[in-house]
Amino acid sequence: MDTTELLYAGAAEQARRVAAREVSARELVEGCLGRIERLNPVLNAFRVVLADEALAAADAADAAVADGSAGPLAGVPVAIKDDADLAGQITTHGTAATGSAPAREDSEVVRRLRRAGAVPVGKTNVPELEIWPFTETLSFGAARNPWDLDRTPGGSSGGSGAAAAAALCGVALGSDGAGSIRIPSSFCGLFGVKTQRGRIPSSDGWHGLSVFGPIARRVADAALFLDATADDPPEGGFAQAAATSPGRLRIAVSTGLPPGIVARLGADQRRAIDEMAGVLRELGHEVFEREIDYGTATPRNLLTRYLRGVHDDAAGLPYPGRLERRSREFARMGGAIPAVAARRARGGAGALADRIGAVFERADVALVPGPTGPPFTIGEFQRSSAAATLLAVARRVPYFGPFNVTGQPAASVPAGFDALGLPTSVQLVGRLRDEATLLSLAGQIEQARPWADRRPPVG
Repeated sequence: MDTTELLYAGAAEQARRVAAREVSARELVEGCLGRIERLNPVLNAFRVVLADEALAAADAADAAVADGSAGPLAGVPVAIKDDADLAGQITTHGTAATGSAPAREDSEVVRRLRRAGAVPVGKTNVPELEIWPFTETLSFGAARNPWDLDRTPGGSSGGSGAAAAAALCGVALGSDGAGSIRIPSSFCGLFGVKTQRGRIPSSDGWHGLSVFGPIARRVADAALFLDATADDPPEGGFAQAAATSPGRLRIAVSTGLPPGIVARLGADQRRAIDEMAGVLRELGHEVFEREIDYGTATPRNLLTRYLRGVHDDAAGLPYPGRLERRSREFARMGGAIPAVAARRARGGAGALADRIGAVFERADVALVPGPTGPPFTIGEFQRSSAAATLLAVARRVPYFGPFNVTGQPAASVPAGFDALGLPTSVQLVGRLRDEATLLSLAGQIEQARPWADRRPPVG
C-alpha cells in the first residue's frame, strides 16, 4: 500500500500497520506532511502546520513501537481544531482578537491523543469564535471543500472536515456546539460523532452546548479516537462496539422541523433519508415513522445559550476590537441576554431532554436528516449582517442543535450524493450516553453501503 492509499485508509488501518512495523510512523507522517504541503494551499484546511514537531513525535512513536510501549494511535497523524490548546501554539479561535500568547499546556483531549501515540500535524481553520457553519475569516481566509472548491467544508470544524476528507490526517479533532462536527462531516462525506456531554473533557463552551469528538473517514477510525480520549467507555471499548452487530433495533424516522424554523428539506436530502430507511429495513431493523417532540422551548434554549456563549467568549478576548463586524454584532445580540437567563436555560435542559427522549420509549435510535441542502458557497454571506446570516444558516442546518441542548450523542453518516455530485448525509441519534449503539449501527451501515472508497476530486 503506497502512502496515499494508506492516508486514505484512515486512522485504524494506519495504527495497525505502524504497530505491525509494516510502515514506520516517520514514513507515514512524512507522507502526510508532503500531502499537506501540496494541498493545503488549495484547501486552506490548516492554519498552521507543525512539521518539525510532528516528525519528532513520529520518531518517538517508532521508538515506542520498538520497545513495546506504543499506544493504540501510535504514529497516526491527527488534525487539531483551533479551539483546542496545543502547548506552545496560539489558540486563535479564528480571530486576530486573541493576540499572540501561546498555550502553556495541551487541552486534556490533546493530552490524551498524544498519550495514545497520535501525532498532531497542525491546527485547523475555524470561523471566527466558532460561530458559523461555514469557515471563512478575514484573518485566515476561507477553508474549501475538497468536493467543490467553490463551497465551504462547513463549520465550525471546517478545516478539520476538509483535512479528513482530503486525507491530510488519519482522523481529525472537532468540537460541536450546534452541529459543528456533524455539519462538516455531512458536507465532506465523512463520519462524525457528537459525543455525549461529558464523555470527553472539554472547556464546557457555550454554557454546556459544546463537546469534542472525532471527524473520520471510517467508523473504526472514530471508535479508535474515542477509545483514546473518552471517559467511561462501554465494556470492551468503542472499537469493539463498532465491530459488533447491533442486533435488531427499533428505528424511528423523524423529519419534522423544530418549532419556529421555516425550512424545507431538499429533494436530495429527502431521498437520502428514505434510502437509508430502506437500507436499515434490509438489514433487518424495525423502521417506522415517529416525529420527535422538540417543543417550542428547545430552539429558545439553544439560541439563549449559543448567543450568550459567544458574547461571553468575545468579552474575554484581550483585543475584542479586532473582531470582524459580524462577530461584534453577534456578540452584542448575545449581550442582550442576561447571564442568569443562560444559566436558567442550561438548568432547564434536563426537562427538554426528557421530552425529546420520549421517542426512545419505542425506539433504540432515531434517524434524522442532516443539512436541508448542499454546502454553502464561499462568500455567500460576506455582506450579510449577523441576524441575516443566522436566519439563513438556520434554514440549512436546523436538525443539529436540539441534540446539543439535550447533550445526547448523535452521529453524521454519509448517505450518497446529490444531483451536483456533493455528499449527502443522515443523522443517527442515540439515547443518553449510548454512543456504542450508534457506532455499532453505523458500522453495519458502512459494511452494507461503503462510503470511504469515494474520494473527492481534490486530492
